[in-house]
Amino acid sequence: MKVLILAGGRGTRLSEETDLKPKPMVEIGGRPILWHIMKIYSYYGFNEFVILTGYKSHIIKDYFVHYYQQYSDITVDMLNNSVEIHRMQTEPWKVTMLYTGQETMTGSRIKKAKEYVGDEPFLLTYGDGVADVDINKIIESHRKSKKLVTMTAVQPAGRFGALVIKENNIITSFKEKPKGEESWINGGFFVCEPKVFDYIKDGDDVTFEKEPLEKIAENNQLNAYKHYGFWRPMDTLREKTELTELWASGKAPWAVWQK
Repeated sequence: MKVLILAGGRGTRLSEETDLKPKPMVEIGGRPILWHIMKIYSYYGFNEFVILTGYKSHIIKDYFVHYYQQYSDITVDMLNNSVEIHRMQTEPWKVTMLYTGQETMTGSRIKKAKEYVGDEPFLLTYGDGVADVDINKIIESHRKSKKLVTMTAVQPAGRFGALVIKENNIITSFKEKPKGEESWINGGFFVCEPKVFDYIKDGDDVTFEKEPLEKIAENNQLNAYKHYGFWRPMDTLREKTELTELWASGKAPWAVWQK
């Protein structure tokens, strides 16, 4: 299964960092949050990624093109114009970086990845949040549900898309960012069937969390995987600082690959 990661937005609420780099490249403990997200998926055996880029996409491309040089010891012989690499550090990843436009909305970015996904289910997440979620259990829930999309549902303070979930874990309503409501919310970490592309109209202005997901929910095709563990977005400098402190403590809950 390929992993699609939405990484093209501007991240205006984190402008202290994102004036210079795309939000997924903001660092937690010296590594981009994008790297942390990919490590989660890689821990569960998913190593083929499609990064949906936009704003400052060249920074993401440069990071992966020069990945092994950044994290390996090297000797540069300037006289002979040669580079010797010692103790190369790399990952078992195949990374496709797909430029999806500067101002393109989330649904339209996903639609542009259709040819890279093919006729197979795929994993999907945002490039700005981490969790100690078990990816295999999400997939198991998805297969049992026989639904079009499985969304990981979490329960922090409400300022995200709220879900109405029946006892059989079928989502019957999805509303983006209600005000002052405490409920299950969209935590990202999706599993999608390829037919989800049929719900996304052509163009660059389709927000995945609006018409596509709302329609899928109305059709009883949106399954919920309830995650009771750690989940945290990185929308503000305060949240970035909290994640950095957790990482520095050696007790970052999302770092499942270290346990």
